[in-house]
Amino acid sequence: MSGELERLLPDPGPTSVAEQLEDLVPSELARGDRPYVITNFAVTLDGRATISGRSGAIGSETDTAMLVGLRASVDAVMIGGGTLRAERYGRMIANPQIRARRERRGLAHDPLAVIVSARMDLPWDVGLFSEGGRVLVVTSSTLGPPPTRVPLRVDRHQGGVDLGTALGRLRHERGIRLLLCEGGPHLHAELHAAGLVDEMFVTLAPKLAGGEGPRMLEGALAGTVGLELAWLLSAGSELFARYRVRRGG
Repeated sequence: MSGELERLLPDPGPTSVAEQLEDLVPSELARGDRPYVITNFAVTLDGRATISGRSGAIGSETDTAMLVGLRASVDAVMIGGGTLRAERYGRMIANPQIRARRERRGLAHDPLAVIVSARMDLPWDVGLFSEGGRVLVVTSSTLGPPPTRVPLRVDRHQGGVDLGTALGRLRHERGIRLLLCEGGPHLHAELHAAGLVDEMFVTLAPKLAGGEGPRMLEGALAGTVGLELAWLLSAGSELFARYRVRRGG
Protein backbone atom coordinates (compact mmCIF):
# COMPACT_ATOMS: atom_id res chain seq x y z
CA MET A 1 0.00 0.00 0.00
CA SER A 2 1.07 3.59 -0.37
CA GLY A 3 0.06 6.77 1.37
CA GLU A 4 1.23 10.05 2.80
CA LEU A 5 4.79 9.81 4.03
CA GLU A 6 5.25 10.46 7.75
CA ARG A 7 8.53 10.80 9.59
CA LEU A 8 8.41 8.83 12.84
CA LEU A 9 12.02 9.47 13.90
CA PRO A 10 13.85 11.65 14.73
CA ASP A 11 11.37 14.56 14.35
CA PRO A 12 7.79 13.31 13.81
CA GLY A 13 5.80 15.03 11.08
CA PRO A 14 4.81 14.93 7.41
CA THR A 15 7.64 14.62 4.91
CA SER A 16 8.44 13.60 1.34
CA VAL A 17 10.94 11.38 -0.45
CA ALA A 18 12.71 14.46 -1.83
CA GLU A 19 13.04 16.01 1.63
CA GLN A 20 14.42 12.83 3.16
CA LEU A 21 17.03 12.39 0.41
CA GLU A 22 18.11 16.01 0.03
CA ASP A 23 21.40 15.39 1.87
CA LEU A 24 22.51 12.75 -0.66
CA VAL A 25 24.91 15.09 -2.44
CA PRO A 26 27.76 13.26 -4.21
CA SER A 27 30.23 16.12 -3.90
CA GLU A 28 29.72 16.24 -0.13
CA LEU A 29 29.78 12.50 0.52
CA ALA A 30 32.67 11.57 -1.78
CA ARG A 31 35.50 9.54 -0.25
CA GLY A 32 39.08 9.59 -1.48
CA ASP A 33 39.57 5.84 -1.88
CA ARG A 34 36.21 4.67 -3.23
CA PRO A 35 32.66 5.88 -3.79
CA TYR A 36 30.40 6.44 -0.78
CA VAL A 37 28.23 3.29 -0.97
CA ILE A 38 24.56 3.08 -0.07
CA THR A 39 22.30 0.04 -0.48
CA ASN A 40 18.56 -0.27 -0.96
CA PHE A 41 16.40 -3.30 -0.23
CA ALA A 42 12.75 -4.14 0.34
CA VAL A 43 11.87 -7.11 2.55
CA THR A 44 8.71 -8.71 3.90
CA LEU A 45 7.98 -8.86 7.62
CA ASP A 46 9.28 -12.44 7.68
CA GLY A 47 12.52 -11.34 6.03
CA ARG A 48 12.03 -12.46 2.44
CA ALA A 49 13.73 -10.44 -0.31
CA THR A 50 11.64 -11.86 -3.16
CA ILE A 51 8.13 -13.11 -3.83
CA SER A 52 7.89 -15.71 -6.60
CA GLY A 53 11.50 -15.01 -7.46
CA ARG A 54 11.24 -11.23 -7.84
CA SER A 55 11.56 -8.24 -5.53
CA GLY A 56 9.09 -5.98 -7.33
CA ALA A 57 6.06 -7.56 -5.65
CA ILE A 58 7.26 -6.61 -2.15
CA GLY A 59 7.14 -2.81 -2.05
CA SER A 60 4.45 -0.24 -2.84
CA GLU A 61 4.33 2.84 -5.07
CA THR A 62 6.01 4.74 -2.24
CA ASP A 63 8.83 2.19 -2.21
CA THR A 64 9.22 2.70 -5.97
CA ALA A 65 9.33 6.47 -5.43
CA MET A 66 12.10 5.99 -2.85
CA LEU A 67 14.05 3.80 -5.28
CA VAL A 68 13.70 6.37 -8.08
CA GLY A 69 14.72 9.13 -5.68
CA LEU A 70 17.86 7.22 -4.72
CA ARG A 71 18.76 6.53 -8.35
CA ALA A 72 18.23 10.19 -9.15
CA SER A 73 20.77 11.21 -6.47
CA VAL A 74 23.75 8.97 -7.24
CA ASP A 75 26.56 8.76 -9.78
CA ALA A 76 26.22 4.99 -10.28
CA VAL A 77 23.88 2.07 -9.60
CA MET A 78 25.40 -1.38 -8.99
CA ILE A 79 23.54 -4.69 -9.42
CA GLY A 80 24.56 -8.32 -9.66
CA GLY A 81 24.08 -10.42 -12.77
CA GLY A 82 21.47 -12.60 -11.04
CA THR A 83 19.40 -9.54 -10.13
CA LEU A 84 19.59 -8.31 -13.72
CA ARG A 85 18.38 -11.69 -14.98
CA ALA A 86 15.51 -11.83 -12.48
CA GLU A 87 14.32 -8.22 -12.62
CA ARG A 88 14.93 -7.53 -16.35
CA TYR A 89 16.19 -3.98 -15.87
CA GLY A 90 15.49 -1.23 -18.35
CA ARG A 91 17.08 2.21 -18.41
CA MET A 92 18.06 3.30 -14.90
CA ILE A 93 16.26 6.64 -15.19
CA ALA A 94 13.30 6.19 -17.53
CA ASN A 95 11.71 9.60 -16.91
CA PRO A 96 13.31 12.34 -19.07
CA GLN A 97 12.24 15.03 -16.58
CA ILE A 98 14.24 13.31 -13.84
CA ARG A 99 17.24 13.05 -16.18
CA ALA A 100 16.94 16.78 -16.87
CA ARG A 101 16.83 17.52 -13.13
CA ARG A 102 19.99 15.45 -12.68
CA GLU A 103 21.78 17.54 -15.30
CA ARG A 104 20.68 20.76 -13.60
CA ARG A 105 22.27 19.43 -10.39
CA GLY A 106 25.54 18.81 -12.21
CA LEU A 107 25.08 15.04 -12.54
CA ALA A 108 25.22 12.94 -15.70
CA HIS A 109 21.81 12.45 -17.31
CA ASP A 110 21.88 8.76 -16.31
CA PRO A 111 23.73 7.11 -13.43
CA LEU A 112 26.36 4.67 -14.64
CA ALA A 113 24.92 1.12 -14.48
CA VAL A 114 27.54 -1.17 -12.93
CA ILE A 115 26.84 -4.87 -13.48
CA VAL A 116 28.85 -7.36 -11.41
CA SER A 117 28.98 -10.72 -13.21
CA ALA A 118 31.97 -13.02 -12.82
CA ARG A 119 30.99 -15.17 -15.83
CA MET A 120 29.38 -12.37 -17.87
CA ASP A 121 26.31 -14.58 -18.42
CA LEU A 122 23.94 -11.67 -18.82
CA PRO A 123 20.52 -11.24 -20.50
CA TRP A 124 21.73 -9.05 -23.35
CA ASP A 125 18.18 -8.54 -24.65
CA VAL A 126 17.02 -6.46 -21.65
CA GLY A 127 16.29 -2.76 -22.02
CA LEU A 128 19.33 -1.73 -19.96
CA PHE A 129 21.47 -2.48 -23.01
CA SER A 130 19.26 -0.75 -25.56
CA GLU A 131 17.17 2.06 -24.03
CA GLY A 132 19.87 4.60 -23.22
CA GLY A 133 22.33 5.32 -20.48
CA ARG A 134 25.80 3.92 -19.83
CA VAL A 135 26.90 0.47 -18.64
CA LEU A 136 30.05 -0.95 -17.06
CA VAL A 137 30.39 -4.72 -16.57
CA VAL A 138 32.73 -5.87 -13.79
CA THR A 139 33.82 -9.42 -14.52
CA SER A 140 36.58 -12.02 -14.30
CA SER A 141 35.48 -13.61 -17.57
CA THR A 142 37.61 -13.34 -20.70
CA LEU A 143 34.52 -13.25 -22.90
CA GLY A 144 33.71 -10.12 -24.84
CA PRO A 145 30.24 -8.55 -24.69
CA PRO A 146 28.03 -8.56 -27.79
CA PRO A 147 27.30 -5.26 -29.55
CA THR A 148 24.90 -3.07 -27.56
CA ARG A 149 23.00 0.10 -28.36
CA VAL A 150 24.32 1.88 -25.28
CA PRO A 151 27.96 2.71 -24.44
CA LEU A 152 29.39 -0.33 -22.63
CA ARG A 153 32.79 -0.80 -21.00
CA VAL A 154 34.31 -3.80 -19.20
CA ASP A 155 36.39 -3.85 -16.00
CA ARG A 156 38.21 -7.22 -15.99
CA HIS A 157 39.63 -8.91 -12.90
CA GLN A 158 41.88 -11.96 -12.82
CA GLY A 159 40.93 -14.89 -10.62
CA GLY A 160 37.60 -13.43 -9.50
CA VAL A 161 35.97 -10.06 -9.04
CA ASP A 162 37.50 -7.93 -6.27
CA LEU A 163 34.85 -5.45 -5.18
CA GLY A 164 37.31 -3.23 -3.33
CA THR A 165 39.44 -2.90 -6.45
CA ALA A 166 36.34 -2.34 -8.59
CA LEU A 167 35.13 0.47 -6.33
CA GLY A 168 38.60 2.03 -6.28
CA ARG A 169 38.67 2.08 -10.08
CA LEU A 170 35.20 3.57 -10.19
CA ARG A 171 36.36 6.41 -7.95
CA HIS A 172 39.73 7.14 -9.54
CA GLU A 173 39.13 6.26 -13.20
CA ARG A 174 35.48 7.24 -13.64
CA GLY A 175 34.93 9.88 -10.98
CA ILE A 176 32.13 7.99 -9.20
CA ARG A 177 31.52 9.62 -5.82
CA LEU A 178 28.19 8.15 -4.66
CA LEU A 179 27.07 4.64 -5.59
CA LEU A 180 23.78 2.85 -4.93
CA CYS A 181 23.78 -0.97 -4.76
CA GLU A 182 20.42 -2.64 -5.40
CA GLY A 183 21.62 -6.19 -4.80
CA GLY A 184 20.99 -8.97 -4.92
CA PRO A 185 21.49 -10.60 -1.54
CA HIS A 186 24.86 -12.20 -2.39
CA LEU A 187 26.33 -8.93 -3.70
CA HIS A 188 25.06 -7.07 -0.63
CA ALA A 189 26.68 -9.66 1.65
CA GLU A 190 29.99 -9.44 -0.23
CA LEU A 191 30.03 -5.66 0.10
CA HIS A 192 29.30 -5.82 3.84
CA ALA A 193 31.88 -8.59 4.37
CA ALA A 194 34.51 -6.35 2.77
CA GLY A 195 33.46 -3.31 4.84
CA LEU A 196 32.43 -1.36 1.75
CA VAL A 197 28.92 -0.18 2.75
CA ASP A 198 28.31 3.22 4.35
CA GLU A 199 24.51 3.40 4.56
CA MET A 200 21.47 1.15 4.11
CA PHE A 201 17.97 2.09 3.01
CA VAL A 202 15.50 -0.65 3.97
CA THR A 203 11.79 -0.92 3.18
CA LEU A 204 9.82 -3.20 5.50
CA ALA A 205 6.65 -4.27 3.69
CA PRO A 206 3.53 -5.26 5.67
CA LYS A 207 3.46 -8.71 4.05
CA LEU A 208 4.29 -12.31 4.92
CA ALA A 209 5.78 -14.45 2.15
CA GLY A 210 6.57 -17.73 3.90
CA GLY A 211 8.38 -20.61 2.27
CA GLU A 212 11.98 -20.66 1.13
CA GLY A 213 13.68 -17.73 -0.48
CA PRO A 214 16.59 -15.30 -0.22
CA ARG A 215 16.96 -12.85 2.64
CA MET A 216 18.41 -9.35 2.49
CA LEU A 217 21.92 -10.83 2.85
CA GLU A 218 22.98 -14.26 1.62
CA GLY A 219 26.56 -15.06 2.56
CA ALA A 220 28.98 -15.04 5.44
CA LEU A 221 30.16 -11.86 7.18
CA ALA A 222 33.43 -11.44 9.06
CA GLY A 223 31.42 -10.43 12.13
CA THR A 224 28.33 -8.57 13.21
CA VAL A 225 27.81 -5.26 11.40
CA GLY A 226 26.66 -2.49 13.73
CA LEU A 227 24.07 -0.01 12.45
CA GLU A 228 22.77 3.37 13.59
CA LEU A 229 19.23 4.45 12.74
CA ALA A 230 19.23 7.81 10.93
CA TRP A 231 15.48 8.06 10.32
CA LEU A 232 12.30 6.02 10.22
CA LEU A 233 9.32 6.82 7.99
CA SER A 234 5.90 5.29 7.41
CA ALA A 235 3.45 5.24 4.54
CA GLY A 236 0.37 3.47 5.80
CA SER A 237 1.67 0.22 7.30
CA GLU A 238 4.89 0.24 5.26
CA LEU A 239 8.09 1.33 7.03
CA PHE A 240 11.19 2.96 5.56
CA ALA A 241 14.43 2.97 7.54
CA ARG A 242 17.77 4.57 6.86
CA TYR A 243 20.77 3.15 8.71
CA ARG A 244 24.39 4.26 8.84
CA VAL A 245 27.04 1.58 9.24
CA ARG A 246 29.02 1.98 12.44
CA ARG A 247 32.77 1.62 12.02
CA GLY A 248 35.06 0.12 14.58
CA GLY A 249 32.51 -1.89 16.53
